[in-house]
Amino acid sequence: MYTVKNFRTKKELKYALAYGAQLRVYQPNADLTGARSPENGTVFLEGPHYPQPHTWYAEAVLKDGVIIKVK
Repeated sequence: MYTVKNFRTKKELKYALAYGAQLRVYQPNADLTGARSPENGTVFLEGPHYPQPHTWYAEAVLKDGVIIKVK
């Protein structure tokens, strides 16, 4: 799963969240796979976005479709 904004590092993601950014997630190719992002609960993120190689991974908690915590 990806964040809507393409963060180069996990540190950038955490920084944006700490300063109040309202971040949402999405599942690429959801129309092909049927996998949709949940509104609430835990999701696993990767970045940066394809086609760049993924260099970071994170566990995030969603509430009402917005990231509230990144581990």
